[in-house]
Amino acid sequence: MQLNKIKEALKIKRMSQKELSVRLGKSFNMVNLYVSNKVQPPIATLYHIAEILDVDVRELLVSNKNIQ
Repeated sequence: MQLNKIKEALKIKRMSQKELSVRLGKSFNMVNLYVSNKVQPPIATLYHIAEILDVDVRELLVSNKNIQ
């Protein structure tokens, strides 16, 4: 189940996982776990990712509501 959209945001911003890992100060492996939705980043880390990608943090989350 997909809980975050970090992968999509990286693609739109044309940023690699490697670049994000360096700017975030996390290992490539940890960022890869976030991007693949195997591990969810802590809220503070999610905010930092949003800041690096210059997006609203809500754009990195999958809605929990069924919007019609």
